[in-house]
Amino acid sequence: MKTKPRFLLILLLVAMTGPASLPSLSQEKKKGLEYQLSVSAIAIAVTVQDKGGRFVNDLAVKDFTVYENNVKQALTYFKHDFDAPLSLTVLLDVSGSMALLDRLKESKDGLRYLLTNLLRPQDEISLLIFADGEVEVAAKFSTDKSAFLAELDKTEAYGQTALNDAVAVSPDFANKGKNEKRAVLLITDGIENDSQSTPDQAVEIARRVDVPIYTIGYKIPESEQFLSKHKRAANLTPAGIIGTLDKFSQATGGKAFIINQFGEMKTALVDIKRELSHQYILGYTSYKPSKNEYRKITVVTSKKKYKVRTRAGY
Repeated sequence: MKTKPRFLLILLLVAMTGPASLPSLSQEKKKGLEYQLSVSAIAIAVTVQDKGGRFVNDLAVKDFTVYENNVKQALTYFKHDFDAPLSLTVLLDVSGSMALLDRLKESKDGLRYLLTNLLRPQDEISLLIFADGEVEVAAKFSTDKSAFLAELDKTEAYGQTALNDAVAVSPDFANKGKNEKRAVLLITDGIENDSQSTPDQAVEIARRVDVPIYTIGYKIPESEQFLSKHKRAANLTPAGIIGTLDKFSQATGGKAFIINQFGEMKTALVDIKRELSHQYILGYTSYKPSKNEYRKITVVTSKKKYKVRTRAGY
């Protein structure tokens, strides 16, 4: 395979080990620095639906309340623009198992449908492909869809699957998109047999960046005998795969689609694009201890019956 710019596990290892220790400073300077590090601007993408599943688009900033670790936050930013351009990163599994049952072929067909029928000229898209422990930048962010399609045509299935590692590094790349509305679209059969990280570690890293992951689990293997040939972890079962893909999406504010037919893939892509168009972007300033602890995010609306989805925390 032609060599392309790639993400190896450097970013993953840096994220897992945390920041380097600070040089020796006076106690007074240390306290001042710790205070500065404890102030963060947080942005969250929020989707609101009524009981019938219809998107709610008439809410104002006064209709939202955001809590971080159960403490109410003052909103400092609000935007809801149906026509705002999108920066979409496609994270495509090209490992060997995707060659079976036309998984990769039909995934590529679905992506062509996405680019030619759903994305608008102002939307930009990038393509990351992963197999054999590597995540390659096949196509950089661009509103010119031709480069993406050309790389997609050349993509072939090979090697093993480091799904967790790919999920861990992709949101940081996706966050480089120029538009406020950003998302990762993961397409995979869910088989995992080559990662250095666990699903929980991947989620811990991915949710630090405000980029929702929308997952299409396509033709997930149903045979325990087939999966036993790839098994490295106890959760590599049909139910375990679905649970992992759902975890990736729920933790980051996205949504998982588990499908088996090409027609269902097209429907899922339409649903994802429509949902991204209806997002609200909320922002607030977080004042938190300098230690790297998990912060839970809860968003509610003035109408309690509405269903609100956003990332679970960071």
